[in-house]
Amino acid sequence: MEAAKQAPKPPKKRKIPDYLVYEILDGVPLYREGYKSVLNKSKTLEDIMGSSTLQSEIHMYLNSLLFGFFGIENYAIYSNEAGLHISKSNNLAGDILVYDAKAMSGDKIGKKYSDIPPLLAFEIDIEVDLSDMTETAYVTRKIEKLLHFGVKKVFWISTEARRVLVAEPGQDWTTIAWEKDIEIVPGLAMNIPDHLRKRGLEL
Repeated sequence: MEAAKQAPKPPKKRKIPDYLVYEILDGVPLYREGYKSVLNKSKTLEDIMGSSTLQSEIHMYLNSLLFGFFGIENYAIYSNEAGLHISKSNNLAGDILVYDAKAMSGDKIGKKYSDIPPLLAFEIDIEVDLSDMTETAYVTRKIEKLLHFGVKKVFWISTEARRVLVAEPGQDWTTIAWEKDIEIVPGLAMNIPDHLRKRGLEL
C-alpha cells in the first residue's frame, strides 16, 4: 500500500521587526505606512519615517501657536511621535500632545511611554498601513481610546481633505473645513491655510 502523502506544511509567516510597528491598538500591532517596501528592500526605514514638508510646516505652525499661548512653565508640549501607554494592549503615538506641567512632573519623565492623559492631542494625517483596516475605523478607534483615556480634545488634521476632525468626550464629533478659524481652547484658534498663505504657499 502506498504511503499516505503528507499534507504540505503551510508557509511560515514572516516575522515583522518591531521597529516597523507604529502603534498597538487593542493588542494588534499597526505597522508604519510603507513597511512592506522596507521588507522587500525597495525602501529603507528612513524613507518611510519622515514627514512631508507640508506636514512639517503644519507641525511647526501648531507648535508655535501652542508654545506662544501656553508657554513652557505651566504646560508641557510634546511631539515627535510622543508615546502613550493607555493600557496593556494599547500603545499609541501622538504628533503633538499638550499636558498640564504639574501632571508631567519630573518623576513622570523617563525612558518609557507616558501613562498620563494629555489635555489636547493633535494628529496630522495617518502614519499607519491600512491594508487590514479602513481609515474611518482606525481614526474612530484611536480617538475613542484617547478620549476614554482622559484626553479633553482631539484634533485630526487631513492635508488631503483639507479638513479637521474635532472630538471631545460626550459631544458629537465635528469635521470642519480648515479654512475656518478652529478653536483649540478659548482665546486660541488655528487657521492652517491662513498660515500657509503667509508663508507664500497656496494649496
